[in-house]
Amino acid sequence: MRMTREKKAAQLTYLPVVFPVNCYLVEEEDGLTLVDAALPNNVSAIMKAAEQLGKPITRIALTHAHGDHVGALDGLKKLLPEAKVYISERDAKLLRGDVSLMDGEGDRPIRGGIPKGIQTTPDVLLAENDRVGSLIAIAAPGHTPGSMAFWDERTGMLLAGDAFHTRGGMTVTGHMKFMFPFPAFATWNPAASLESARKLARLRPAVLATGHGNLWKDPLSAMEKAIRDAERFFNKKGVISHVTEGRS
Repeated sequence: MRMTREKKAAQLTYLPVVFPVNCYLVEEEDGLTLVDAALPNNVSAIMKAAEQLGKPITRIALTHAHGDHVGALDGLKKLLPEAKVYISERDAKLLRGDVSLMDGEGDRPIRGGIPKGIQTTPDVLLAENDRVGSLIAIAAPGHTPGSMAFWDERTGMLLAGDAFHTRGGMTVTGHMKFMFPFPAFATWNPAASLESARKLARLRPAVLATGHGNLWKDPLSAMEKAIRDAERFFNKKGVISHVTEGRS
């Protein structure tokens, strides 16, 4: 595990060479909010990091229900029975292992590693602008139908889940990059991903924290370039049309 400290937050990175997976501990007055739950074997490392920060984990907020973001959830909940678990109402269905589509979601299959056998039941089903401690929930569908980002107004940090990734450069999820193709393989709807990326860029974050890759300070210009690159890529592939409308 590698810990990177930032104002009010710490990034925890696992397997940084092969497949880096991040989760985050965000400081609150009453404890820590864990954003995402990494891999099943990361329970002890997450608990140790919280101990080093000197506060208990009181909330677990999940950006989406892929296995590399919820893997340690059951193990953590056993150790932290009072910690409340938050996820979008839509991705709570995925957390139960149900990959069926809902009305209005088209016919693209949900992709990526959807866990089976998660026992933890979320305590709070999130909608747009709900709060998780100091964090504001921002709907960011695309990678999964119910993906969310979390915005910390205190610091300007945007915890974007897999809406962007910074491994091998700034990329909108769904845009295939040879250096790190895995988020693209696991993306449900590239058109929705692009719209969510535009929406998140409009927040003009001071720091971008993603599920894969390093923290990125002053990320706006890189985010906007990643959006333009994704527009060209998706148009070339014929995945979506009219992608330049509503550009951030």
